[in-house]
Amino acid sequence: MANTTGGSNWNLPNLITIVRILLAPVFFWMLLADNGADGALRWWAAVLFIVAIATDGVDGAIARRYNLVTDLGKLLDPIADKILTGAALIGLSILAELPWWVTVIILVREIGITVFRFVMLSDRVIPASRGGKLKTIMQSVAISLALLPLWLVFGDWIHWVNGVAMTIAVVLTVYTGVEYLVAARRENRQPKSSTQA
Repeated sequence: MANTTGGSNWNLPNLITIVRILLAPVFFWMLLADNGADGALRWWAAVLFIVAIATDGVDGAIARRYNLVTDLGKLLDPIADKILTGAALIGLSILAELPWWVTVIILVREIGITVFRFVMLSDRVIPASRGGKLKTIMQSVAISLALLPLWLVFGDWIHWVNGVAMTIAVVLTVYTGVEYLVAARRENRQPKSSTQA
C-alpha cells in the first residue's frame, strides 16, 4: 500500500497495532479456558482486553505527535479494534452472557464497514469519524464491564449497568455505520481532486 503521509509504514504506532491483533487470540483463549468460571483467568482475560484496547489511544497519540500517521495505520487500527472486540463479543455469547443477536448486529456492522474500507482503497482511505471513535470507546467500556466479574464485588445489580452500557454501544454501532455509508456516498460524488486520501 502506498504511503501518502511521509512516514514509514513500519513505525512504532503500527507495530503497537499489530501487537493488539496478536493479543486477541490469547485473550480469547483466556476468556474461554475455564468455561465461564469467575476465577483468576476471567479477571486476567478482562485485564488483558482492557490493556490491549487502551493501546488504541496510545498508538494514535504517538502517530499524531510524531507525524507517523500512515494509510496502513488508518486501515489496521480499526481492524485491530474489530478483531479484539469481535473476540470478546463471540466469547461472551459462547458463555451465554451476551445474546447472540447483539454480537451478530455489531459484527455485521463492523465487518461490513471494514470490507467497504477495502473496496474504497482504490480511491481513498476514509478515516473514522468522531462518532465512530465514540462508538469504539462505548463498545470498549461496555465489553470491559461485561468481561469483569464485578457482580462478585457489587452484586447482581451490576448486570443492569452492563445492560444499559451495551444497549448504548449497540445503538451507536448501528447509527455510526449508517452515518459512515452516507458520508462515503457524499464524498464519492465530489471530484477526486477535491478530496484527500
